[in-house]
Amino acid sequence: MERLDKILALQGTLSRKDAKETVKNGRVAVNGVTVRDSSLKISETDTVTVDGKELSLKKHIYIMLNKPSGIVSASDSKCEKTVIDLVPEKFLRSGLFPAGRLDKDTLGFVLITDDGDFAHRILSPKNHIVKTYEARLAGTLAKSQREILQSGITLSDGTTCKESRVSIIEDGDAPLVRIQICEGKYHQIKRMFAAAGNKVTYLKRIKIGNLDLDKALLPGECREITPEELEKIENGKFFSEF
Repeated sequence: MERLDKILALQGTLSRKDAKETVKNGRVAVNGVTVRDSSLKISETDTVTVDGKELSLKKHIYIMLNKPSGIVSASDSKCEKTVIDLVPEKFLRSGLFPAGRLDKDTLGFVLITDDGDFAHRILSPKNHIVKTYEARLAGTLAKSQREILQSGITLSDGTTCKESRVSIIEDGDAPLVRIQICEGKYHQIKRMFAAAGNKVTYLKRIKIGNLDLDKALLPGECREITPEELEKIENGKFFSEF
């Protein structure tokens, strides 16, 4: 159970003070009845509306976004459009942030939430949650390069990357490959391939843990992640066979 004014403030459009005023002015209804007491305790089973618009009463929200190129993985930016700017109003609330960042030109699955504990669990390298990507390379992928990547590689600045899994999807002079990692270091995949003597020209995250990016989501679109899907993410601690 949570106070009504706290629930309203969690939506991100009102401060706690404004929430109290909104209730006091008779703009809020609980289960169809107008209320004026902002300290009223409510649960997720109640229906709350503000000016007739129903609110989500979930403590936290988890969003799957299909990130397009050119968007910054950040909560806010003075100069550039961010992943939070792509979240529709119905999902907006205070404290949203991307749980793990993608480069500006990298596409695919970004998980947006306001649950810091969950984000820490899936991002911490010690928990080994696997992230799966598709990458287009500038040159052929030699067997020796693949073996180096899979056994763990040291970058030019001395950074050590743990073992990964690499599979060729489309062979040729500019192959498309699938790569799995359980870390999230700065520009990691691009730097890994560079250290192995190749170059990434296209990169898309297609899976976090055991949860695939929804193919129905167009670039820039998002949807809520279900509790069952959250379990798939947290259970994805082992490299899978391609």
